[in-house]
Amino acid sequence: MSQSDRRFVAIVNPAAGGGACGKQAPQVIGQLRSSGIEVEVRETRRAGDGQKLAREAYREGHRNFIAAGGDGTSFEVINGIFSPDGHGEVPEDPKGPEGRIRLGFLPMGTGNSFLRDFSDKGCDYAIESLLENRRRSCDLIRVDHRDGVLHFSNIFSIGFVADVGAMRNDRFARLGEFGYVVAVVAQVVGLAQNPMPMALDNGPQNRAPITFLSINNSRFTGGKMMMAPDANTADGLLDVVCVGALGRLSLLQTFPKIFKGTHVLHPAVTQAQGKVVTFELGTELDAMIDGEILRILPKRLEVVPGVFDICA
Repeated sequence: MSQSDRRFVAIVNPAAGGGACGKQAPQVIGQLRSSGIEVEVRETRRAGDGQKLAREAYREGHRNFIAAGGDGTSFEVINGIFSPDGHGEVPEDPKGPEGRIRLGFLPMGTGNSFLRDFSDKGCDYAIESLLENRRRSCDLIRVDHRDGVLHFSNIFSIGFVADVGAMRNDRFARLGEFGYVVAVVAQVVGLAQNPMPMALDNGPQNRAPITFLSINNSRFTGGKMMMAPDANTADGLLDVVCVGALGRLSLLQTFPKIFKGTHVLHPAVTQAQGKVVTFELGTELDAMIDGEILRILPKRLEVVPGVFDICA
Protein backbone atom coordinates (compact mmCIF):
# COMPACT_ATOMS: atom_id res chain seq x y z
CA MET A 1 0.00 0.00 0.00
CA SER A 2 1.48 3.33 -1.06
CA GLN A 3 1.64 6.27 1.33
CA SER A 4 -1.13 8.07 -0.53
CA ASP A 5 -3.37 4.99 -0.16
CA ARG A 6 -2.99 5.30 3.61
CA ARG A 7 -4.39 8.83 3.84
CA PHE A 8 -8.14 9.35 4.24
CA VAL A 9 -10.47 12.16 5.17
CA ALA A 10 -13.26 10.74 7.33
CA ILE A 11 -16.55 12.61 7.26
CA VAL A 12 -18.14 11.60 10.57
CA ASN A 13 -21.80 12.15 11.41
CA PRO A 14 -21.94 11.82 15.22
CA ALA A 15 -25.76 11.91 15.18
CA ALA A 16 -26.11 8.86 12.90
CA GLY A 17 -27.70 5.77 14.39
CA GLY A 18 -29.34 7.81 17.12
CA GLY A 19 -25.95 9.01 18.33
CA ALA A 20 -24.27 5.61 18.16
CA CYS A 21 -21.82 6.82 15.53
CA GLY A 22 -20.53 9.57 17.80
CA LYS A 23 -19.77 6.99 20.48
CA GLN A 24 -18.28 4.28 18.23
CA ALA A 25 -16.36 6.23 15.61
CA PRO A 26 -13.39 7.35 17.79
CA GLN A 27 -12.53 3.78 18.74
CA VAL A 28 -12.83 2.46 15.17
CA ILE A 29 -10.82 5.32 13.71
CA GLY A 30 -8.23 4.73 16.42
CA GLN A 31 -8.01 1.11 15.27
CA LEU A 32 -7.38 2.25 11.69
CA ARG A 33 -4.71 4.67 12.83
CA SER A 34 -2.96 2.04 14.95
CA SER A 35 -2.79 -0.13 11.81
CA GLY A 36 -0.96 2.56 9.87
CA ILE A 37 -3.80 4.37 8.10
CA GLU A 38 -3.75 8.15 8.38
CA VAL A 39 -7.24 9.47 9.07
CA GLU A 40 -8.18 13.14 9.26
CA VAL A 41 -11.58 13.51 10.94
CA ARG A 42 -14.07 16.18 9.95
CA GLU A 43 -17.34 16.05 11.90
CA THR A 44 -20.76 17.17 10.75
CA ARG A 45 -23.00 19.26 12.98
CA ARG A 46 -26.14 19.59 10.90
CA ALA A 47 -27.75 18.33 7.69
CA GLY A 48 -25.71 19.33 4.63
CA ASP A 49 -22.39 19.54 6.45
CA GLY A 50 -21.19 16.25 4.95
CA GLN A 51 -21.53 17.66 1.45
CA LYS A 52 -19.77 20.88 2.42
CA LEU A 53 -16.90 19.10 4.18
CA ALA A 54 -16.37 16.63 1.32
CA ARG A 55 -16.41 19.48 -1.20
CA GLU A 56 -13.73 21.36 0.75
CA ALA A 57 -11.56 18.25 1.11
CA TYR A 58 -11.85 17.44 -2.60
CA ARG A 59 -10.84 20.97 -3.56
CA GLU A 60 -7.86 20.65 -1.24
CA GLY A 61 -6.71 17.70 -3.32
CA HIS A 62 -7.94 14.78 -1.21
CA ARG A 63 -9.19 11.73 -3.13
CA ASN A 64 -9.62 9.09 -0.39
CA PHE A 65 -12.70 9.45 1.81
CA ILE A 66 -14.47 7.54 4.57
CA ALA A 67 -18.17 8.06 5.25
CA ALA A 68 -18.80 7.31 8.94
CA GLY A 69 -22.54 7.20 9.56
CA GLY A 70 -25.49 5.88 7.59
CA ASP A 71 -26.50 5.89 3.95
CA GLY A 72 -27.35 9.58 4.24
CA THR A 73 -23.76 10.36 5.22
CA SER A 74 -22.30 8.67 2.15
CA PHE A 75 -24.97 10.40 0.03
CA GLU A 76 -23.74 13.78 1.27
CA VAL A 77 -20.09 12.85 0.74
CA ILE A 78 -20.77 11.71 -2.81
CA ASN A 79 -22.60 14.91 -3.63
CA GLY A 80 -19.89 17.03 -2.10
CA ILE A 81 -17.48 15.47 -4.60
CA PHE A 82 -19.62 14.91 -7.68
CA SER A 83 -22.30 17.61 -7.32
CA PRO A 84 -20.34 20.27 -5.44
CA ASP A 85 -22.58 23.19 -6.37
CA GLY A 86 -25.74 21.30 -7.18
CA HIS A 87 -24.94 21.39 -10.88
CA GLY A 88 -22.12 20.61 -13.28
CA GLU A 89 -20.44 17.47 -14.50
CA VAL A 90 -18.72 14.57 -12.80
CA PRO A 91 -15.05 15.51 -12.28
CA GLU A 92 -12.69 14.17 -14.90
CA ASP A 93 -10.96 11.00 -13.80
CA PRO A 94 -7.25 11.83 -13.32
CA LYS A 95 -4.75 9.35 -14.73
CA GLY A 96 -3.75 6.43 -12.54
CA PRO A 97 -5.56 4.73 -9.63
CA GLU A 98 -4.21 7.20 -7.08
CA GLY A 99 -6.14 10.00 -8.76
CA ARG A 100 -9.51 8.22 -8.62
CA ILE A 101 -12.04 8.97 -5.95
CA ARG A 102 -12.09 6.20 -3.37
CA LEU A 103 -14.81 5.90 -0.75
CA GLY A 104 -14.70 3.69 2.31
CA PHE A 105 -17.47 3.17 4.82
CA LEU A 106 -17.89 2.90 8.55
CA PRO A 107 -21.57 1.86 8.70
CA MET A 108 -22.84 3.26 11.99
CA GLY A 109 -26.22 4.62 10.95
CA THR A 110 -29.74 3.24 11.01
CA GLY A 111 -29.97 1.66 7.55
CA ASN A 112 -26.45 1.00 6.24
CA SER A 113 -27.96 -0.50 3.09
CA PHE A 114 -25.29 0.04 0.45
CA LEU A 115 -22.51 -2.02 2.03
CA ARG A 116 -24.90 -4.96 2.51
CA ASP A 117 -24.51 -5.73 -1.21
CA PHE A 118 -21.02 -7.01 -0.37
CA SER A 119 -21.28 -8.36 3.17
CA ASP A 120 -23.61 -8.62 6.15
CA LYS A 121 -20.72 -8.17 8.59
CA GLY A 122 -21.17 -4.43 8.73
CA CYS A 123 -18.39 -2.46 10.36
CA ASP A 124 -16.06 -5.46 10.68
CA TYR A 125 -16.13 -5.97 6.92
CA ALA A 126 -15.69 -2.24 6.32
CA ILE A 127 -12.60 -2.12 8.54
CA GLU A 128 -11.11 -5.19 6.83
CA SER A 129 -11.67 -3.58 3.43
CA LEU A 130 -9.82 -0.44 4.48
CA LEU A 131 -6.94 -2.31 6.12
CA GLU A 132 -6.52 -4.63 3.11
CA ASN A 133 -6.76 -1.75 0.63
CA ARG A 134 -9.62 -3.37 -1.28
CA ARG A 135 -10.89 -1.53 -4.34
CA ARG A 136 -13.78 -2.19 -6.64
CA SER A 137 -15.15 0.03 -9.37
CA CYS A 138 -18.59 1.47 -8.73
CA ASP A 139 -21.22 3.13 -10.88
CA LEU A 140 -22.89 6.40 -9.95
CA ILE A 141 -26.36 7.64 -10.88
CA ARG A 142 -26.81 11.23 -11.99
CA VAL A 143 -30.17 12.89 -11.35
CA ASP A 144 -31.08 15.97 -13.39
CA HIS A 145 -33.95 17.79 -11.74
CA ARG A 146 -35.62 21.14 -12.16
CA ASP A 147 -33.30 22.91 -9.73
CA GLY A 148 -29.95 21.27 -10.48
CA VAL A 149 -28.05 17.99 -10.39
CA LEU A 150 -27.32 15.41 -7.72
CA HIS A 151 -25.80 11.93 -7.62
CA PHE A 152 -26.44 8.73 -5.69
CA SER A 153 -25.00 5.23 -5.36
CA ASN A 154 -27.87 3.27 -3.82
CA ILE A 155 -31.54 3.96 -4.61
CA PHE A 156 -34.04 6.51 -5.92
CA SER A 157 -37.68 5.84 -5.09
CA ILE A 158 -40.94 7.74 -5.61
CA GLY A 159 -44.50 6.88 -4.65
CA PHE A 160 -45.50 4.86 -1.58
CA VAL A 161 -42.00 4.30 -0.17
CA ALA A 162 -41.02 7.97 -0.40
CA ASP A 163 -44.42 9.11 0.89
CA VAL A 164 -43.99 6.95 3.99
CA GLY A 165 -40.56 8.47 4.66
CA ALA A 166 -41.82 12.00 4.16
CA MET A 167 -44.82 11.50 6.46
CA ARG A 168 -42.64 9.96 9.15
CA ASN A 169 -40.21 12.88 9.03
CA ASP A 170 -42.94 15.52 8.99
CA ARG A 171 -45.40 14.10 11.53
CA PHE A 172 -43.98 11.14 13.45
CA ALA A 173 -40.23 11.75 13.82
CA ARG A 174 -40.61 12.01 17.60
CA LEU A 175 -41.64 8.33 17.62
CA GLY A 176 -38.28 7.16 16.26
CA GLU A 177 -38.35 3.93 14.23
CA PHE A 178 -41.96 3.29 15.31
CA GLY A 179 -42.84 6.43 13.37
CA TYR A 180 -42.27 4.46 10.16
CA VAL A 181 -44.85 1.87 11.24
CA VAL A 182 -47.41 4.58 11.92
CA ALA A 183 -46.64 6.24 8.58
CA VAL A 184 -47.01 2.93 6.70
CA VAL A 185 -50.45 2.38 8.23
CA ALA A 186 -51.51 5.94 7.43
CA GLN A 187 -50.29 5.72 3.83
CA VAL A 188 -52.02 2.38 3.29
CA VAL A 189 -55.31 3.82 4.57
CA GLY A 190 -54.99 6.75 2.17
CA LEU A 191 -53.32 4.74 -0.60
CA ALA A 192 -53.02 6.74 -3.82
CA GLN A 193 -51.76 5.41 -7.13
CA ASN A 194 -51.00 7.94 -9.81
CA PRO A 195 -49.38 7.91 -13.24
CA MET A 196 -45.74 9.00 -13.17
CA PRO A 197 -44.91 9.20 -16.89
CA MET A 198 -41.45 7.73 -17.48
CA ALA A 199 -39.49 5.97 -20.20
CA LEU A 200 -36.46 3.68 -20.05
CA ASP A 201 -33.78 4.35 -22.68
CA ASN A 202 -35.61 4.81 -26.00
CA GLY A 203 -38.60 2.70 -25.02
CA PRO A 204 -42.27 3.67 -24.82
CA GLN A 205 -43.50 5.92 -22.07
CA ASN A 206 -45.25 4.24 -19.15
CA ARG A 207 -48.29 6.27 -18.07
CA ALA A 208 -50.04 3.58 -16.02
CA PRO A 209 -50.84 4.29 -12.35
CA ILE A 210 -48.14 2.98 -10.00
CA THR A 211 -47.83 2.30 -6.30
CA PHE A 212 -44.12 3.09 -6.30
CA LEU A 213 -41.12 3.19 -8.57
CA SER A 214 -37.57 2.39 -7.55
CA ILE A 215 -34.45 3.03 -9.65
CA ASN A 216 -31.50 1.18 -8.18
CA ASN A 217 -27.75 0.89 -8.39
CA SER A 218 -27.53 -1.64 -5.55
CA ARG A 219 -29.78 -4.34 -4.16
CA PHE A 220 -30.70 -3.25 -0.65
CA THR A 221 -32.56 -0.35 0.94
CA GLY A 222 -33.77 0.38 4.47
CA GLY A 223 -31.14 -1.93 5.89
CA LYS A 224 -32.26 -5.45 4.91
CA MET A 225 -34.93 -4.82 2.27
CA MET A 226 -33.82 -6.36 -1.03
CA MET A 227 -35.53 -3.91 -3.34
CA ALA A 228 -33.67 -4.88 -6.52
CA PRO A 229 -32.46 -8.51 -6.30
CA ASP A 230 -30.60 -8.38 -9.65
CA ALA A 231 -28.84 -5.04 -9.22
CA ASN A 232 -25.06 -4.86 -9.61
CA THR A 233 -23.11 -1.78 -8.58
CA ALA A 234 -20.60 -2.16 -11.43
CA ASP A 235 -22.62 -3.33 -14.45
CA GLY A 236 -23.23 0.11 -15.96
CA LEU A 237 -27.00 -0.36 -15.71
CA LEU A 238 -29.95 0.99 -13.76
CA ASP A 239 -32.28 -1.59 -12.25
CA VAL A 240 -35.85 -0.31 -12.42
CA VAL A 241 -38.49 -1.90 -10.19
CA CYS A 242 -42.01 -0.69 -10.85
CA VAL A 243 -44.93 -1.68 -8.64
CA GLY A 244 -48.18 -1.12 -10.47
CA ALA A 245 -51.64 -0.65 -9.02
CA LEU A 246 -52.23 -2.73 -5.87
CA GLY A 247 -55.13 -2.89 -3.47
CA ARG A 248 -54.54 -2.18 0.20
CA LEU A 249 -54.66 -5.83 1.23
CA SER A 250 -52.40 -6.92 -1.64
CA LEU A 251 -49.88 -4.21 -0.71
CA LEU A 252 -49.83 -5.33 2.92
CA GLN A 253 -49.34 -8.95 1.84
CA THR A 254 -46.67 -8.19 -0.75
CA PHE A 255 -44.54 -5.53 0.92
CA PRO A 256 -43.00 -7.83 3.60
CA LYS A 257 -41.67 -10.06 0.81
CA ILE A 258 -39.18 -7.31 -0.01
CA PHE A 259 -36.92 -8.65 2.74
CA LYS A 260 -36.23 -11.73 0.61
CA GLY A 261 -36.56 -10.01 -2.75
CA THR A 262 -39.56 -12.15 -3.69
CA HIS A 263 -41.88 -9.14 -4.05
CA VAL A 264 -40.69 -8.96 -7.67
CA LEU A 265 -42.59 -12.20 -8.38
CA HIS A 266 -45.94 -10.44 -7.91
CA PRO A 267 -47.70 -9.92 -11.27
CA ALA A 268 -48.06 -6.19 -10.56
CA VAL A 269 -44.28 -5.80 -10.25
CA THR A 270 -42.03 -5.37 -13.28
CA GLN A 271 -38.23 -5.29 -13.51
CA ALA A 272 -36.12 -3.78 -16.26
CA GLN A 273 -32.55 -2.63 -16.85
CA GLY A 274 -31.25 0.30 -18.84
CA LYS A 275 -28.97 3.32 -18.82
CA VAL A 276 -31.35 6.29 -18.82
CA VAL A 277 -34.77 7.01 -17.30
CA THR A 278 -36.63 10.14 -18.38
CA PHE A 279 -39.66 11.64 -16.63
CA GLU A 280 -42.45 13.94 -17.71
CA LEU A 281 -43.89 15.05 -14.38
CA GLY A 282 -45.96 18.17 -13.92
CA THR A 283 -45.03 18.95 -10.34
CA GLU A 284 -42.38 18.23 -7.73
CA LEU A 285 -42.81 15.28 -5.41
CA ASP A 286 -41.12 13.53 -2.51
CA ALA A 287 -38.23 11.30 -3.55
CA MET A 288 -36.35 8.93 -1.27
CA ILE A 289 -32.69 8.98 -2.35
CA ASP A 290 -30.18 6.90 -0.40
CA GLY A 291 -32.37 7.19 2.68
CA GLU A 292 -32.89 10.95 2.40
CA ILE A 293 -36.27 12.51 1.57
CA LEU A 294 -35.97 15.34 -0.95
CA ARG A 295 -38.70 17.40 -2.60
CA ILE A 296 -37.69 17.63 -6.26
CA LEU A 297 -38.99 17.54 -9.83
CA PRO A 298 -36.87 14.83 -11.51
CA LYS A 299 -36.26 15.08 -15.25
CA ARG A 300 -33.65 12.44 -16.09
CA LEU A 301 -31.63 9.72 -14.36
CA GLU A 302 -28.52 8.34 -16.05
CA VAL A 303 -25.88 5.85 -14.98
CA VAL A 304 -22.26 7.06 -14.93
CA PRO A 305 -20.32 3.78 -15.21
CA GLY A 306 -17.34 2.99 -12.98
CA VAL A 307 -16.51 6.58 -12.13
CA PHE A 308 -15.12 5.92 -8.64
CA ASP A 309 -13.85 3.13 -6.38
CA ILE A 310 -15.29 1.83 -3.15
CA CYS A 311 -13.45 0.01 -0.39
CA ALA A 312 -15.37 -3.26 -0.36
